[in-house]
Amino acid sequence: MPRVALTPGEPAGIGPDLTVLLAERARDYELVVVGDADMIEARARTLGLALETSAFDADRPAERAPHRLSVLHVPAAHPPRPGQLDAANAPYVLETLRQATAGCLDGRFDALVTGPVHKGVINEAGIPFSGHTEFLAELTRVPRVVMLLVGGGLRVALATTHLPLKDVAGALTPALLREVIEILHRDLREKFGFADPHIAVAGLNPHAGEGGHLGREEIEVIAPVLEALRAQGMRLWGPLPADTLFNHLDGVDVVLAMYHDQGLPVLKYASFGEGVNLTLGLPIIRTSVDHGTALQLAGTGNIHGGSLDAAVEYALDLARRWSRA
Repeated sequence: MPRVALTPGEPAGIGPDLTVLLAERARDYELVVVGDADMIEARARTLGLALETSAFDADRPAERAPHRLSVLHVPAAHPPRPGQLDAANAPYVLETLRQATAGCLDGRFDALVTGPVHKGVINEAGIPFSGHTEFLAELTRVPRVVMLLVGGGLRVALATTHLPLKDVAGALTPALLREVIEILHRDLREKFGFADPHIAVAGLNPHAGEGGHLGREEIEVIAPVLEALRAQGMRLWGPLPADTLFNHLDGVDVVLAMYHDQGLPVLKYASFGEGVNLTLGLPIIRTSVDHGTALQLAGTGNIHGGSLDAAVEYALDLARRWSRA
């Protein structure tokens, strides 16, 4: 039976709330929360929900009954308050990720699901942090990973992730693009079961560069990489104008966008609150919610767990595929 590790993320946000809601139901998998047990119990009381926690023991089955959770306790520096950020708890957030990732690497956990973190407060604590994707790559010593979001009938991957827009063109090198496409193609086959993935690739510039009049990245970087990989047998379509390619996706398995806000607004418009973020290229399975910390909603009960539910289901599906491989 798959055992999933869940990190609630920013303790002042809705991650703990979503964790408590997830515990309301019986589960056909084992769930282990990696975080502050006192915080989880306190948030349940705030929400008026019954919850009992027990210390996680890798040698016995984790909790599956409703209103019960196994917790690998990681103490927060300060007792978290819903909606109130505290930079002192930033190291705690990253420690939950370290311990959950270590558990996946050593076999205690079959997959990792992450709740939303607040990048700003982590950086305010003096810790350089650009996102889960990059942090997990560093933890697992992987030189390149790929962010893939799934939802609304779409799959959208990113060539670059959390970069200022002014830095995207410089970062988009032939070597990077080739590595991203190779990881995407491999994981679509090995993790998702696509025998011959069809990938639509966006251009970087408006109108895919308009034949060089609006930028030359398509001519000098993107098209040569796609041509070389097509020669190896990959089905790659592009570079295509990003403003129209989402209208022509018949037979396409995934869209590769060149930067964060080129592809994700379309997917999140189609699926916000129900989408899933996956990190490809890692030696572990990692999925996440598609939304932020929603500080203003923490502790109010005015939330729903659609994205977390979907993230858990994707993690379970991938874990079961791996176990059969």
